[in-house]
Amino acid sequence: MLRVLTIEDDEIAARSIVDELGRRGFAVHWIDNGKEGVARALSDDYDVITLDRMLPGMDGLTIVTTMRGIGVATPVLMLSALGDVDERVQGLRAGGDDYLTKPFDAEELAARLEALVRRHHAPAAQAQALLSVGPIELDLISRKARRDGADIPLLPTEYRVLEYMMRHAGRTITRTMLFEAIWGYHFDPGTNLIDVHMGRLRKKIDPPGARAMIQTVRGSGYMLG
Repeated sequence: MLRVLTIEDDEIAARSIVDELGRRGFAVHWIDNGKEGVARALSDDYDVITLDRMLPGMDGLTIVTTMRGIGVATPVLMLSALGDVDERVQGLRAGGDDYLTKPFDAEELAARLEALVRRHHAPAAQAQALLSVGPIELDLISRKARRDGADIPLLPTEYRVLEYMMRHAGRTITRTMLFEAIWGYHFDPGTNLIDVHMGRLRKKIDPPGARAMIQTVRGSGYMLG
C-alpha cells in the first residue's frame, strides 16, 4: 500500500485528494498547515507527497527546499493556484518533482503520483554496472565515461545527459524529454539550456576525425548511436 502525505490547507481540495486516493487503495495522511507538514515530510515515512504552494505557518517552497537540503528524496507533487511559468519553475527548482495547477482533476493527480513513485524506484530496477553504445562506455558505479578506452571528463549535468541518451540509444530524444528527465521541467521553458549542454557534450565525446555519435534529428531533437 502506497503511503501518501497530503499537505493542503484547502479542505475541499484535501477531501478530493483523500477520497480519490483512498478509492485506489492509498493510505493518505492529511496535514493542513506548513509547520506540522514539514515535520511529517522530514520523517521520510511516505512514498510520495502532495504539497500545496501556499500554506499557513510555512510555505511549500520552504518545505521542499528543507527536505532536499537534508537529503529527503521522497517524490513531491507541488499543487498551486499559481499556474504561470515562473511559479512552476520555482517549484521544480526548489526540489519538486512535478507541478499541478488548481483546480485539478483528482484522477489525473492520482496518475501523476503513481508515475512519480515508478520513476523514483526505477533506478534501482534498472541498475547495472556499465552502459555501452558503440565506442562509448559509461561506468555507472564510478560515473566515468570513456571513448575507445580514453577518459572523457564530464560535468555532472553532461553526465546525466549522456546517460539518458545512452539508455535511449537509437531513439529520437526530444527537447521536452530532455527537459523532463534532466532538469525536471514538464514543459519547454524556451531557453538555450539544451543547446549549450549538447554543444559541450558533442565536443567531448566526438573528437575531430571520429564518427559523430550525437546526431541532430531536424525538427525533432537528438539521437545517440
